[in-house]
Amino acid sequence: MIRKVFSLPFEFHVLIIDDGSPDGTADIVKQLMQEYQGKLFIEERKGKLGLGTAYIHGFKWALSRSYEYIFEMDCDFSHNPDDLIRLREACVNGGDVAIGSRYVKGGKIENWPMGRVLMSYFASVYVRMILWLPFKDTTAGFKCYRKRVLETIVFDDIKFVGYAFQIEMKYLAYKLGFKIVEVPIVFTDRIEGTSKMSKGIFKEAILGVLKMRFMSISKK
Repeated sequence: MIRKVFSLPFEFHVLIIDDGSPDGTADIVKQLMQEYQGKLFIEERKGKLGLGTAYIHGFKWALSRSYEYIFEMDCDFSHNPDDLIRLREACVNGGDVAIGSRYVKGGKIENWPMGRVLMSYFASVYVRMILWLPFKDTTAGFKCYRKRVLETIVFDDIKFVGYAFQIEMKYLAYKLGFKIVEVPIVFTDRIEGTSKMSKGIFKEAILGVLKMRFMSISKK
């Protein structure tokens, strides 16, 4: 993934957040950092602190270095690195948040069983209905943020650290009035490793969406 990103016809910098991974991720990245000095970075944390806290750690790191366009993506090639350029272009052309969307025209999912496709699709429909969101892929994890979005969101107000984190970030950006655009992508299931998705994570998202809606109403 690192070599692929650095082969793209646009210069990206890459930050890896490693929460004590037992597979030697940190050692591999540190070796590659000698080859990609000034472009590849790693932040190591002790223990599994949750998806959301890892992303927030990365966002704060990027903001402290004044990056204008800040991306999040999976590193198992389910998100195609070639689409980084398209997401950036969507923000350059007026978007504040560009979502790599599976559910707009031109987007699709490959190599998932139909049951999982339907679960994911109807989860997005459920989120749209509860939170009144106008975009289709509410649970997407492949995104580009303009700096001003992450500067405006108060990270200490983020309530969720698991699957619902992805939904909450989009919801907050939308409520703050930022322009969210969807870029069609082909999402391909990983060919190695196992998904972290579980019934507990799915339950957190279902209940979390209701909590977000309730908090939004209570503030009015």
